[in-house]
Amino acid sequence: MRVLQDAWRYLTDAGSWTGDGGMLELLAQQLLLTAGALALALALGLPLALWLGHLGRGGFLAVNVSNIGRAIPTFALLALLVTADPWGWTGGYFPGTATLGPFGRGGAATLVALALFALPPIITNAYTAVREVPEDVRAAARGMGMSGAQVFRRAEWPLALPLVASGVRLALVQVWATATIAALVAGPGLGRVITDGFFRTQYGKGIAGAIVVAAVALVLELTAAWVQRAVTPPGAPGAPGSRAPGARTGESEPSAQAPTVDS
Repeated sequence: MRVLQDAWRYLTDAGSWTGDGGMLELLAQQLLLTAGALALALALGLPLALWLGHLGRGGFLAVNVSNIGRAIPTFALLALLVTADPWGWTGGYFPGTATLGPFGRGGAATLVALALFALPPIITNAYTAVREVPEDVRAAARGMGMSGAQVFRRAEWPLALPLVASGVRLALVQVWATATIAALVAGPGLGRVITDGFFRTQYGKGIAGAIVVAAVALVLELTAAWVQRAVTPPGAPGAPGSRAPGARTGESEPSAQAPTVDS
């Protein structure tokens, strides 16, 4: 109980939030780190997964990239990255420098590790989303004279978007929660509050940092859920309150309707 009281005092103390190394600064650093890692993962994984899904090939690659990404411990990868270039072949500038904005060398290594950590849900969901689009929908689009790019843009992408958004939502929350490990390699973020508190036996401080991380994770989850609902077309798989046509009247479902995909 005393630890929770200490955590509350730390959270309600204005000095804990302001100044150099205050929680507001560390919160901004971790948000920037999370956004950067997610953007990097999307730039690397999303186009490839959508392209492979459109072609109907590369399922083995998509699945195994996801499996490898889940199997490699993020902290082990982070330790390798932060000690990269031990012989100084690049002048010590890989994968980060001490002046790389709020990141620093440890933060840049964390950025790369988190981006790789975010790839599995993005690649898996994006590939699966495009492959789940019914073949008769594609055939109908091609029968209307659409090119391959038009089939993707006007037929596959609208139906795949809810499941793609679900993968991005999952990656966002996972990356935010895992970004605290940056503190283990002197990187930025709220992990510093947690590790410093437990290292100095100031457990209230450490618990306060963990509470802030959990609270922000909840806010990000709710925000991402709202965005996912906003980008989901009515009646599309994953749409709120969506149901198969004919569920009320007993009529059979048209063959061109995409099946429901759990996201």
